[in-house]
Amino acid sequence: SALREGMSFFGVLSTFGRPSLLLVAEKEAAFRLWRRWQSSNPDKPFEKILIANRGEIACRVMKTCKRLGIRTVAVHSDVDGNALHSQMADERVCIGPAPSSESYLNMDAILEAVKSTGAQAVHPGYGFLSENTVFADKLTKAGAVFIGPGAGAIEAMGDKIQSKKIARKAQVNMIPGVDAVVKDADDAVRLANEIGYPVMLKASAGGGGKGMRIAWNDQETRDGFHLASQEAKSGFGDDRLLIERYVDGARHIEVQVLADSHGNAIYLNERECSIQRRNQKVIEEAPSPFVDPEMRMAMGQQAVQLAKAVDYVSAGTVEFLVDSQKRFYFLEMNTRLQVEHPITEYITGIDLVEQMIRIAAGRKLEIRQKDVGIDGWAVECRVYSEDPKRFLPSIGRLSTYLEPEKSPHVRVETGIFEGSQISIYYDPLISKLVTHGEDRNDALKRMTTALDQYVIKGVKHNVPILRAMLTHPRFVSGDITTKFIAEEYPEGFSGIQLTERQEKELLATACLLHLRRQWRATQFQNIDRCFRSPTVSGAALYLFSTPRDSFSPPLMSEYHLRIKVGDSVHEATARLNDFDEILVTVLGEELIVSSESPLSSPLLEVNVSDVDVTIQCLERVGHNYKLVHHGTAFDVSVLSVAEAELIDYMPKKTEVESFQFVKAPMPGKIVEVFVTEGKEVTSTTPVCIIEAMKAQTILTPGCDGKVKKVFVEPGQFVQEDENLIELE
Repeated sequence: SALREGMSFFGVLSTFGRPSLLLVAEKEAAFRLWRRWQSSNPDKPFEKILIANRGEIACRVMKTCKRLGIRTVAVHSDVDGNALHSQMADERVCIGPAPSSESYLNMDAILEAVKSTGAQAVHPGYGFLSENTVFADKLTKAGAVFIGPGAGAIEAMGDKIQSKKIARKAQVNMIPGVDAVVKDADDAVRLANEIGYPVMLKASAGGGGKGMRIAWNDQETRDGFHLASQEAKSGFGDDRLLIERYVDGARHIEVQVLADSHGNAIYLNERECSIQRRNQKVIEEAPSPFVDPEMRMAMGQQAVQLAKAVDYVSAGTVEFLVDSQKRFYFLEMNTRLQVEHPITEYITGIDLVEQMIRIAAGRKLEIRQKDVGIDGWAVECRVYSEDPKRFLPSIGRLSTYLEPEKSPHVRVETGIFEGSQISIYYDPLISKLVTHGEDRNDALKRMTTALDQYVIKGVKHNVPILRAMLTHPRFVSGDITTKFIAEEYPEGFSGIQLTERQEKELLATACLLHLRRQWRATQFQNIDRCFRSPTVSGAALYLFSTPRDSFSPPLMSEYHLRIKVGDSVHEATARLNDFDEILVTVLGEELIVSSESPLSSPLLEVNVSDVDVTIQCLERVGHNYKLVHHGTAFDVSVLSVAEAELIDYMPKKTEVESFQFVKAPMPGKIVEVFVTEGKEVTSTTPVCIIEAMKAQTILTPGCDGKVKKVFVEPGQFVQEDENLIELE
């Protein structure tokens, strides 16, 4: 129960032999009772833990620490002083300016924070210093416990070249490749031709999809080497690359392992992580719809073999590529807590953060392999601040932020709140939305409902494409590979095409919203208003300013409306039965539409002829609305027929022709400029590289021409749509 409410307290909180707490009426009472018991319990692993991270993972670790009665210390950069993880902690320490290299990667500052606060242990979360052996060693020398594996295991598995040698020796299935560092672009091309295309260039250190490129020919190999090494250097401080055969059309399936310092190791089933963009996971689920019990056991046993081969201690993840014949190949081992760990927690009932803390304190793993089962199905969606059309990061302030309704089956892991700033300095992850169900269909249904309820304004985000993918026939059937997004959305995502029924729901809701606003306007003015009926020439329609509970329909309550959705125009006839209900005829069908949602709310729960739908109203300017239905935003205008005819006489704004510019697709930092004034370029000539949120992008002109002016230089920060290069 605690896990399914995001580690909050609701009911029985006992795990692994702890005394049970009787169900209490208030969560707060349960929390206080648990803290009192833990504060006097000698079994508590540590008194104080510092979390060397930020955002949602720092908040996630703190939830478990607080449940165990352990005090927490947050570290933060200058811009994160009021961040959620800073507010949640018992203590907080500023460790430097906004850039990660000067704060969250600043080992000396973090070590000083450990010393000044008296923290006994440090949880690194994921990313940043979580797989840094130097940091782990320094902590040990400072007398603090690193909550993670030993430096030897991190070094062995963190170096992808070394890890492949160890995995091969441990008899783990391997992908054809070269267990050596790629020297330069020429060497990469030579090796690619020896292995055979397609190939994957990937950073020897690090992970998370950074420093990885797929190449299908020699030119892509050269470009990929340049980009991947740059990203690896920027993200991990190590530009070494390896090269291997790219398993085309494969699934990405990983196995969670737990190991203690007493020689015990188990696997906690698998996670399906094939839905990716830019080699970074977007949707994960557990278990995998592709894995059968025999395959699960084989993958799990090989994962445990690898963990034991490097004397692994803590939580870790062994990643595999799986082909259509269910042959699986070792990809890498992540020696840290994974982003997607909540779905494993849901189906096993095991708090992975707690296990990491207990193992770090020298405790013996009390879970045996036969105790690990599969309870239902769990799905995780990574909600990113990015434009789903181009999958590029988006920055800004969250002007409106409403999370889905939480329950034991809906969990939101986040490090932000309404008013938070999404900046260029850190990962664009807004939250991890996780749902659990009795089976896959149940979990997916809960996820789509939760996404419909998720209101985010101020930045572009990927909720629309998440919603679309979850209902895509291929995804629903389980027919997915790592190429799913590239194959189904090759030009990015611009929205879904509504079915006729869904379109009726949208149009009917727009009518209800528009008429309710008109009637409310008469109340607000507190005067009698007269509307000329659009249905009967010369007839007067009166709406009186009366209290809501004494609402009575106007004498003539039929409206002829013209609704425009994008470029489509529809006629509708509507009758206001009550403040909360109208009778509307649209697209040849008469519908009863009602809603008790406040007009001020961006989230509208609407009933359309006994079918409940959730629609968001993100914006309203005059008769224009921005409505979101099934994840896609639609520009809708509602006018009377007379108004619609008159508006055609309004002057149209003409587009002004402009010179050809290469513009910044997102805010970021210019890493490199390849062209100078006077250089001839083609549509595909690389002109510069821009970096934002730890990812680099090569920009090209999109047309042939000559460079007239270069406005930027390496190291310069630019804003979205800023002119970078002018062509003639």
